[in-house]
Amino acid sequence: MTVEFPEIRTGRLTLRRLTEDDRETVVEIQTDPRTNRHNPTPPDRVESLAKFDSWLADWAELGFCYVAVVETATGSFAGVGGLQLRQFDGEEILNLYYRFRPEFWGRGYATEMASAVIAWADRTVPRYPVQISVSLSNTPSLRVAGRLGFQPYRDSVHDGVPSRHFRRGPA
Repeated sequence: MTVEFPEIRTGRLTLRRLTEDDRETVVEIQTDPRTNRHNPTPPDRVESLAKFDSWLADWAELGFCYVAVVETATGSFAGVGGLQLRQFDGEEILNLYYRFRPEFWGRGYATEMASAVIAWADRTVPRYPVQISVSLSNTPSLRVAGRLGFQPYRDSVHDGVPSRHFRRGPA
């Protein structure tokens, strides 16, 4: 499967393909202790570089993956997020993910970005359910899942912490 993810502009954000030029910025965000408050095993630089490589590989193979989230008005790289085709208990799903620089928290960017990429997925790859996995201690992300209309799918220990998995789309 290869699809084409277009650059998307929302009211305040530009969502675009990740490129090699984004590597250091993304690694900085991924390894910032403030962005890992709910992660008992935060990624180090080596793990973050490997994840970034895998995201670029997905872009090359599938035509989509996580995106650069840029504040349109300022051109500032606010974070990374979007959808990645992944396996969850043997089923292919679109994993919704986001991580923003702390200076961009509290602006509703996670909901705005997620709404846009989910709308794209609904049009382009509707056969996959969209799932978000949230640590039960991460109240802001639990609220985002609710605002997006996700329904609880199941609870489990995910990445070493009690988590709730939410879904929308085909069962």
